[in-house]
Amino acid sequence: MTQVKTTIDVNMNKIVGTDDILLITFDTLRYDIAHEQLQAGGTPCLAEILPNGWEKRHSPANFTWAAHQAFFAGFFPTPASPGIHERYFAASFAGSATTGANTYCFDGDNLITALKQKHYHTACIGGVGFFNKNTPLSSVFPDLFDESHWDESTGVTDPDSTQNQICIALDIIARQNKHRPGRPLFLFINISAIHQPNCFYVKNKTNDNKETHAAALRYVDSQLAPLFQALTQRGNPFCIICSDHGTTYGEDGYTGHRLCHEKVWDVPFAAFTLSHKTDTA
Repeated sequence: MTQVKTTIDVNMNKIVGTDDILLITFDTLRYDIAHEQLQAGGTPCLAEILPNGWEKRHSPANFTWAAHQAFFAGFFPTPASPGIHERYFAASFAGSATTGANTYCFDGDNLITALKQKHYHTACIGGVGFFNKNTPLSSVFPDLFDESHWDESTGVTDPDSTQNQICIALDIIARQNKHRPGRPLFLFINISAIHQPNCFYVKNKTNDNKETHAAALRYVDSQLAPLFQALTQRGNPFCIICSDHGTTYGEDGYTGHRLCHEKVWDVPFAAFTLSHKTDTA
């Protein structure tokens, strides 16, 4: 039986140019619900690859567009503990206090273009509207990639959106194996299922709340295993999985996001390298 094991100590300068890189953003996922579901056994796939659980971090922004603009410049969610924290990726600029020996520094203004220059094939599987390519604004991020995918089946209104996104990802990986076997892959997926509306993940619910948010996360988890297995068949991918921001469901009178509240800025984060673990028993 083939399983996955997790390692977390990495020097990005030894990763970039050699290994696949996977970035998944669980759009709108709250830290508290992610942590509770993992502890309660609601997300067994994530529990297998996150033996130490989710790390609480602070998002650089409170809605999708601004958060991803920061991510693609190397500014991923910051550890919630005080201090100066070394980043995985950084656009080169003088005086950066968070660039260290393990940071992969790049010239230019975005990580995707930098990875292309390191011979990565870059692929985007969009989810929420900022990736739908229907307007100039929603084309900015997809247009950075060698290939990008979005249709209504991967968007927020389809209850099977994550299954549909993973099917696209598996096709991308299969084509990579066939046509570009020696070329590393940068695969980005913006998971849309947790973003509102998510009430359809609980029978007879018509309004979103923390219960439906958690149910949406459990659905997402149920779809992830084939993706991780397909990537580890290729090698040892470096993975970042995180939320871009959380959302509020009435806390302190707030509903939604694009506002400053701890339920919005506290996000789950994990970064790790996956590799095969073969059970020979």
